[in-house]
Amino acid sequence: MAAAGSSPSIVEYFGGEDGYRCGYCKNDTGNLSHGMWAHSMTVQDYQDLIDRGWRRSGKYVYKPIMNQTCCPQYTIRCQALHFQTSKSQKKVLKKMLKFLSKGDLSKAASEEEPMDSHIEDAVVCDFAYKSESCVSQSELTPLSVDHTERVENEDKDSKEIKEEVKEQEVESESRQICADRDTPVPGESSHSSKIVRALPKPGKGADQSKPPCRKAKDIRKERKLQKLLQKQPCTLEDPQLQGGDQVSLSQNSKSKPNQPKTVEDLIFVSLPDDAPHKLEVRLVPVSFEDPQFKSSFNQSASLFAKYQMAIHKDTSSECGENEFTRFLCDSPLEAENAADGPDCGYGSFHQQYWLDGKIIAVGVIDILPYCVSSVYLYYDPEYSFLSLGVYSALREIAFTRQLHEKAPDLCFYYMGFYIHSCPKMRYKGQYKPSDLLCPETYVWTPIEQCLPLLEHSKYSRFNQDVKAVDEGRIKELGRVRVLHKRTVMPYSVYKKRRKGPSDEASVQQYASLVGQTCSERMLLFRS
Repeated sequence: MAAAGSSPSIVEYFGGEDGYRCGYCKNDTGNLSHGMWAHSMTVQDYQDLIDRGWRRSGKYVYKPIMNQTCCPQYTIRCQALHFQTSKSQKKVLKKMLKFLSKGDLSKAASEEEPMDSHIEDAVVCDFAYKSESCVSQSELTPLSVDHTERVENEDKDSKEIKEEVKEQEVESESRQICADRDTPVPGESSHSSKIVRALPKPGKGADQSKPPCRKAKDIRKERKLQKLLQKQPCTLEDPQLQGGDQVSLSQNSKSKPNQPKTVEDLIFVSLPDDAPHKLEVRLVPVSFEDPQFKSSFNQSASLFAKYQMAIHKDTSSECGENEFTRFLCDSPLEAENAADGPDCGYGSFHQQYWLDGKIIAVGVIDILPYCVSSVYLYYDPEYSFLSLGVYSALREIAFTRQLHEKAPDLCFYYMGFYIHSCPKMRYKGQYKPSDLLCPETYVWTPIEQCLPLLEHSKYSRFNQDVKAVDEGRIKELGRVRVLHKRTVMPYSVYKKRRKGPSDEASVQQYASLVGQTCSERMLLFRS
């Protein structure tokens, strides 16, 4: 869907023979990936590449060697149009609403829910690069894979839910024990009328003179039913509403399930006029020609440094403005606008979260033909208690659904990589429904079908059709487009003109990884 007259993608391929340090399991040489430097890239080419397991970090685009790397990284996407918030995700949205509408949350909440409680440090990919690149090695070192900080509250929430259920079970059991004591044992003569029941001492046991306790849930249901009945055009006092109708109305009210709230219902809630805080989310194109991006650059860069030093323990020299620009502002994606596309266009953006006039978080995203792709998130550690990782992910899902209204093909939210062999990276599977990409046939498979396979083996082919093959595989190497001496030509022509040793093996590997379609559109730079 490249716009008419748009420049083609230009890439340098580096191969992937050398291993480098893994940010997940800390193996010094276990992380293996293929890589290429993207001097420029169309959004359609990048969409097709990530649908074949590639991801970008700055202008460096890489693809894990899945059957060799220590921690296989599977591309994951959430079906945004069918997304349903979980209990813990609703809790995060309600917490933000409470903060905005009522003021600061207690320090206790902040201490109980640290932002990175399940993350040891950043997943920094110390990529190894071939010396053939015309770009210096320091400029090629990417910062991070993606949102490693979105794990925060999920484990804690599930623990709280379990504790809540356990408390209810204990309460239920205690009530049952009391009931059992009052029930005559079968075969026993009934002398219960003769037994004088002594009232328990104050503070001990159940008071038999009072009605039994009722569950709060039942009380809430009854109140809700009463409200529903009051709202009906025929009230209970209305003589036209007969007894049978009353019962029917009551039963209908009980049996009608509550419509689940959408993610938008929980995010876009009107705040009272006197709300102590105001949150505004601004979408800013990643371009120094954009006035909003330019005017907020210093504040955004300072926030990035603050986040990296506090959360990922970087030194100040590792997260200065140059590093910030290289990793999160430099993008190979060419901005494009299409008649049937979103109003904001396609390309790379920063979603800035402005709280009371200052930026507290920035979500780096790519808007592509079929998806919103999450690149990275950084935030002010002072606002960790707001679970900004989860909150921003939910906002990005809602944003994807919003873009879909104008761009019908855009309906997925890509969350980067799912790494099952690293337990603290499994949280992405909690954004449901979601799919994983088969590393051999590049078809999407519901994550529920993938998990049993991954429990058995950290590397797995998800497509269970043994006859299925990669439909986008390279079929004609001679059709691969090459940029040689400022001239675009098919590989078949370049091969004849090239002097020196053959590079066919490298070109064959590149073409098999990017697929036939991209290999015929993108320009492979050859010196």
